[in-house]
Amino acid sequence: MKPISIVATLLVLISSVSGARAQSLHSSSLAGVAAEVNRKVVKLFGAGGLRGLQSYGTGILVSPDGYVLTSASPLLDTSDLLVHLSDGRRYNAKVLVAEPALDAALVKIEKAEDLPYFDVPKAAKTALAQPGDWILAFSNEFQIATREEPMSVQHGVVAAYGKLHGRRGIFEAPYTGDVYILDAITNNPGAAGGAITTRSGELRGIIGKELRNTLTDTWINYAVPIQSLAEFVDKAKRGEYQLAVKHKPTTGRGVYHGIVLVPNVVERTPPYVEDTLPQSPAARAGLRPDDLIVYVDGEKIVSIKEFKDIVERARPGTVVKLEVRRGDKLVTVDVKLEAPPSKPVPTKN
Repeated sequence: MKPISIVATLLVLISSVSGARAQSLHSSSLAGVAAEVNRKVVKLFGAGGLRGLQSYGTGILVSPDGYVLTSASPLLDTSDLLVHLSDGRRYNAKVLVAEPALDAALVKIEKAEDLPYFDVPKAAKTALAQPGDWILAFSNEFQIATREEPMSVQHGVVAAYGKLHGRRGIFEAPYTGDVYILDAITNNPGAAGGAITTRSGELRGIIGKELRNTLTDTWINYAVPIQSLAEFVDKAKRGEYQLAVKHKPTTGRGVYHGIVLVPNVVERTPPYVEDTLPQSPAARAGLRPDDLIVYVDGEKIVSIKEFKDIVERARPGTVVKLEVRRGDKLVTVDVKLEAPPSKPVPTKN
C-alpha cells in the first residue's frame, strides 16, 4: 500500500503544480489583454459634478485620428470636454453627434494621430456573442482612473440577449434595441461608453447607462452590441448621420407641482421659474423665482415644452430631481409630484 500512497501523492503534487502553472499563465494572458485594450479606451471629463450627475465617463477609440465612441449623456454638454489617453496625454474634444435613440455619441479629439483603436467595421462582421460567452468589461467606473492610470477590468459572461426595457428616474430609456445582459456589475457611475470585449480583446459592444429594468424594477447591467452601432459610427465620421426623431405619447394622467414658468413665447423658451404656488410641492421643495431648470433626473432640458412633456409622463407620488441654475451655481431640488387638486389653487397676490 505504501508505493501506491507515494504514487498518489506524486500525482496530486504534479496536478497542483500544473494547475498553478495554468492559472499563472491564464492570469498573465488576461493581464496582457487588459494592457492592450486599455490603450484603446479613454477617460472623458465634462459637465456634471453633482450628486447623481457625474462629470466623468468612458469612451473607446475607433480611429487612429481620434474619433471616440461613447454613450450619449449630459457629460458631453460642455464646451470644455477633455479626453485622457492611457499614456497620460490630454486632449480637448468636441461632440460631433449624440444620438439618444442609440444611446451613443461620437466625439472627435483635436489634433490626434497614430492612436491605437478598435476596428469597428471588422468587429461588426463577427458573430454576436452568445449567452454563456465570457467577456471582459473595461471602464472608468467611479472615476478610478485619470491620466495614465489603467481602467477597471471586470470578468463575466453574457447572461442573455434581448430587448432593453429600462428607465432612469421617470424617463424610459430612449434606446429599446437588442442588448447583451451581463452577469457582471458593469453599469456603474462613469462606466457608460466603456468596452466589452472577448477574453482575447476583441470588441463586442459598449457599456450602457445606469438603468432600472421596467419589468423587475431592479438595476440592469447591459451593453449595446457593436453591430448596432457600426453604421452610426461610419456615417457620423463622414458627417452624414441624421438624428432619429421619436415622439413619445403622453399618458394624460396629470400631476401637480406648483411651478409657474415664464411665458412660452418662442419655440425653445428656456424653463425659467417665474413663481411657485403657495403650499405647492415646488414651494415646499425650495424652488425659487428665476431658477433655470437644467436637468430633470439627470436628463438635459432645454425648453418649457420638454419640461412639460416629461412631467406629463410622471405619476403622482413620483419624486423628480431637478438640477437648477441659481445665480452661478447648480442646485439640486427634489420635488414630489402630487395628484391635481380638486379645487383651484390660490395664487399669490
